[in-house]
Amino acid sequence: MEFAAASGILLVSLLLAFQLGKDYSRKGKYIIWGITTIFVICPLFSWLVSMGYAWYEQNGWAAVAMLAILYPSTFIIGLVLLLIGIFSKKDAVRRI
Repeated sequence: MEFAAASGILLVSLLLAFQLGKDYSRKGKYIIWGITTIFVICPLFSWLVSMGYAWYEQNGWAAVAMLAILYPSTFIIGLVLLLIGIFSKKDAVRRI
């Protein structure tokens, strides 16, 4: 039951972030997805994957180990997205 609730919340949050970011510029999209990644995707995705792995292995310490790996890595990804959105120039066109 917990897996279904967490998966539902994650799916609804992803759809909401997608809808919110539709009308924004690239800078705004980075900010929206960075915040969504930090506050929604990071905890829920890490918890879902680690609990699924712990259930598969039948070992609670496997969940702790997976959380220790997944949570910081997805948090850093979200932080990088947020910082790119904050510090990027306003819709700069890149020319190659």
